[in-house]
Amino acid sequence: MNIQNLDQSLTAWLQEDIGSGDITTLATVPAGATAHAIIHAKDTGILAGVDIAARVFSLLDPALKFTKQLDDGAPLTKTSVIATIDGPARAILTGERLALNLLQHLSGVATRTHNLAKLAAPYGAKLVDTRKTTPGLRLLDKYAVKVGGGANHRLGLYDAMLIKDNHIQVAGGIKAALDRAHAYASHMTKIEIEVEDLAGVEEALEGGADVIMLDNMAPEQMAEAVKRIDHRAIVEASGGIDETTIAAAAQSGVDIISVGALTHSVKALDISMDIGEIK
Repeated sequence: MNIQNLDQSLTAWLQEDIGSGDITTLATVPAGATAHAIIHAKDTGILAGVDIAARVFSLLDPALKFTKQLDDGAPLTKTSVIATIDGPARAILTGERLALNLLQHLSGVATRTHNLAKLAAPYGAKLVDTRKTTPGLRLLDKYAVKVGGGANHRLGLYDAMLIKDNHIQVAGGIKAALDRAHAYASHMTKIEIEVEDLAGVEEALEGGADVIMLDNMAPEQMAEAVKRIDHRAIVEASGGIDETTIAAAAQSGVDIISVGALTHSVKALDISMDIGEIK
């Protein structure tokens, strides 16, 4: 996300919150008051989004001084100071919620990614995200995945083909879907197809898929699929994979493990802002 697009999104999200004015802050905080604020963690995890938070405050009032104490990717403890903010108190209080919402969510994504990637790493499998992101947050979510040590799957519907069960159903089968995909694709386009059993694996190989996704297969089936594919395609495991199952999936020999829960149902990290000195 370039800075112009980021600013457009942040401006829209600020407007959603502020509307015609932050009436509580306008009523209770003198116009000339300045303050010192501290953004700090109350949880353990991996930090993501600190520069995004800084941008929120910069858009509200360029006079605010946002000083990072930690960079994205840093480990957080319950006492970590992430940043300090100095300047007009009204702007600090008005920007607090959006900045914290983004920090908490993105740090939650980075933390979950870090924890899962660590479990898969000993077996050589790469953890990737999916398109199961909150509308409007995709690029930020995918950025947080990379901060946490994961990698990105396709960004959208435009940069790679992923033939799923419904495509196969409408196209008339795996072979038909792959034939049509190859006829449409350029030489630069990767074609991935989802299969549910070993017969599907054989069809996908015969059809020339670049990537074969093993959907909701047991680890034993995954291992057999990897053996049959024998490096003729990249092998991806997907479907219901979490902290209790990722090691077994990785041990089967797959190249990639995709987990939608990295972004679609992640727990936000507990991060707060406290006001110190007021002048």
